[in-house]
Amino acid sequence: MCRSIKTLRPPALPEEATEEEIRAAALQYVRKVSGFRAPAAHNREVFERAVDAIAEATAELLDGLEIRGAGVRS
Repeated sequence: MCRSIKTLRPPALPEEATEEEIRAAALQYVRKVSGFRAPAAHNREVFERAVDAIAEATAELLDGLEIRGAGVRS
């Protein structure tokens, strides 16, 4: 859907995604869905709430994923 959103889980990222990376992905998603790169003043609050909610859901998802074979080396 949005090519600028990158995969935030291993092995795509060698380390755990940062809060900044998660928020950047959430911002790109909200921009794509809303059609606004930057919201007008009267839409700014709802835009930011959406980014916050999506960032939180993304962090929760990444924390809950079980990546088989991650960190297992022989």
